Amino acid sequence: MVSVARVLVGVTGGIAAYKACELIRLFVKRDHEVVPLVTPSAEDFVRAQTFFALARRSPSDDPYPHLERADLLVIAPATANTVAKLAHGLSDNLVTEAALAHRGPIVVAPSMSPRMWSHPATQANVELLRGRGVELVGPDEGDTGEGEWGVGRMSEPETIFARCLDLLGESETLRGKRVLVTAGGTREPLDAVRFLGNRSSGRMGVALAAEARKRGAEVTLVAANLAVPPPAGVELVETPTAGRAALRVRARSSRPRGSTSSSSTTCPATTSASTRRRTRSSSSGRTGSSESARRRKTRSPP
Repeated sequence: MVSVARVLVGVTGGIAAYKACELIRLFVKRDHEVVPLVTPSAEDFVRAQTFFALARRSPSDDPYPHLERADLLVIAPATANTVAKLAHGLSDNLVTEAALAHRGPIVVAPSMSPRMWSHPATQANVELLRGRGVELVGPDEGDTGEGEWGVGRMSEPETIFARCLDLLGESETLRGKRVLVTAGGTREPLDAVRFLGNRSSGRMGVALAAEARKRGAEVTLVAANLAVPPPAGVELVETPTAGRAALRVRARSSRPRGSTSSSSTTCPATTSASTRRRTRSSSSGRTGSSESARRRKTRSPP
């Protein structure tokens, strides 16, 4: 599994270029580094600045960002012209150059008219790419930009993204689940200076929380004195002592799904009730003592 992947997203000229915006957003939402590769014909539909803004990346002064190491190359949409270039090793733009230089998984999402997709030349090119291990996602059946109905419509960004996650070693198997992880070493105070503790760094718990979050879970990390930074995207609850950790774990284990209330709000109520019980007990004791004193005075001789 790649914790933070570097993903090249190639966008070629087609009406489906607007869908690449959502695909980039999905990668960024999962904290992956995205490098947009936009061909001049793609800019006829969507400006390159849009893709760079969504990727939270400034256009690089480096003329070869597409030749740097990457974990995944995604080409969406891939026109019939681009599919042919990929199949025959042509490299006349950023996307096709990146495809030749890339050493890793390649995902291609074709987008073209149904007649172009069904043409024997296109089908032969597709088979060449599949034979080299290129992953093709789609095309789907539906309305196309030319007003035709048939197979040639680019797959939805969510479908392409899900296949990319599989290739990166991620999955959505915990989507809709809540995961509670405890990590780190608690410290029990002996006095104002000393404490009794252990040397747990919390690394394993942090790794488990990060993995659960990547698999789509809603993660709460109950942490005690971590030696490593907590992962992004999880709810962090700091609990330096074992007693406080147990309290937070019990509160969150019984919390209804979707609740955002803090369990710490129950603590003052518990303390207040205990205080009231002690006060009533003390008051009752004082009352009983006063009554006994009065009885002794009554029995004493004049």
